[in-house]
Amino acid sequence: MANTTAVYARIDSNLKENAERILQQLGISPSSAIQMLYSQIVLTRGMPLDLHLPTRKPTAIGDMTREELDAELQKGMDSLKSGKAYSPDEVLKELNKEFGI
Repeated sequence: MANTTAVYARIDSNLKENAERILQQLGISPSSAIQMLYSQIVLTRGMPLDLHLPTRKPTAIGDMTREELDAELQKGMDSLKSGKAYSPDEVLKELNKEFGI
């Protein structure tokens, strides 16, 4: 048998229960899951997870509820009434800054 050692970690009990319920459905023991994680850390020479903040993307109109769309349109109307307007170049600059497009 391979030389083994114990790993101890304190985690939230609800997180543990939820994760172990999923692992059980997959037929994987918690020890095996930790072994897999450690193996991937060694293989990838880092955390095998996507650990960065997601890029913000503009919301498509089709993904908005009627109330959300009405609220966004109202913001535009209020902006126009207050005399605040943007040139096409200013709009493109803001979209590029905020969303990288």
